[in-house]
Amino acid sequence: MTTEPMPTIADSVSLKPVIAVIPAYNEDRFIGSVVLKTRHYVDRVLVIDDGSSDTTARVAEEAGATLIPHAINQGKAQAINTGLQRARELDAGVVVLLDADGQHDPHQIPSLLAPIERGEADLVVGSRFLEMHSDIPRWRTVGQHALTLATNVASGVALTDSQSGFRALSRRALDKIRFRPGGGFSMESEMQFLIQQHSLAVQEVAVTMTYAEGPKRNPFTHGLQVLNGIITMVSLNRPLFFFGLAGLILLVIGFTLGVDVVNRYNRYQTLATGRALISVLLAMIGMQALFTGMILHSIRAFLASYREA
Repeated sequence: MTTEPMPTIADSVSLKPVIAVIPAYNEDRFIGSVVLKTRHYVDRVLVIDDGSSDTTARVAEEAGATLIPHAINQGKAQAINTGLQRARELDAGVVVLLDADGQHDPHQIPSLLAPIERGEADLVVGSRFLEMHSDIPRWRTVGQHALTLATNVASGVALTDSQSGFRALSRRALDKIRFRPGGGFSMESEMQFLIQQHSLAVQEVAVTMTYAEGPKRNPFTHGLQVLNGIITMVSLNRPLFFFGLAGLILLVIGFTLGVDVVNRYNRYQTLATGRALISVLLAMIGMQALFTGMILHSIRAFLASYREA
């Protein structure tokens, strides 16, 4: 006698199969329960073991996940790249991204899938700030809002929670999104640049997040790493904005110092040589930055049109 498998929420999603991608590094305490809960809402769970030194790989497999191991730790961005590539090979219709530490609640996966199923979004972000139901430490809230503001301004895509790793991608988004090697923990911010670059439709849904333990990384160092990633992506994706803004600021400072030098000379008949040299130097660097931004912007526009041709 055979028994029919129990239907799951994933059965109601038209864009099947639904595949979950979970990057994991030394998460044997949580990965088992995360996989078991997630399996109820998706067709397959891929766990990318990013060089863990504990029993993460064994626990994930015993919980029913398909394991994709990295021999050495390559970082979150590369782990997700590996998972997304495998999802493409499996012809995924929708991919759900979530963390392995139990921070994200798999029971909320249907909320992320709904806008994609309705054809309203290519990418859905689970935001902990749309409705403040998550018990978020104050220091984390301040840091997240600061990084979100920086990412929104730099990318041109406005979200309330740019650093949320709880996301769902349609097949169109899956085909477009590839993170740069070495992107590390700035991949959530990088995704906003890719959204803008590929004109993907994005929506946010309210989710709750649970912080079972303190941060594994120094929050200040982590914030600086993300900020460095944002600056790098701005320079690569919006060179006119990045170099142009820097150049304009330097020009204004140089011009202001130059006016002060002239005023001092007219008043005291004495040339402030140091200020004058700094003024000229800042103006020259500012002009160079402006021209660099314009040249890189033109090259990027040419390459974009060449790829489309």
